[in-house]
Amino acid sequence: MKTLTVRLPEDLIAQIEAESQRRRLSKSDVVRERLTTRRSRGNRSTLLDAVVDVIGSVDELPSDLSARKKKYLKSSGYGSKRSG
Repeated sequence: MKTLTVRLPEDLIAQIEAESQRRRLSKSDVVRERLTTRRSRGNRSTLLDAVVDVIGSVDELPSDLSARKKKYLKSSGYGSKRSG
């Protein structure tokens, strides 16, 4: 096996150390397991994890925007030719 050195946030290191002690595994085993588990879940979960904190965070948009996007785009003038 090859060695890879990475820098991690202190809170993540603390989580890994605590899990390592609790499960009586090496920190390397815990990190390896976490990386393998993430990869086996596929990209969909990873992508969702990346954006989960911003989902629904835009204020003052209509609640039916996704269902009526054409109406809202038309009313904003999107797609109309500009006079130049």
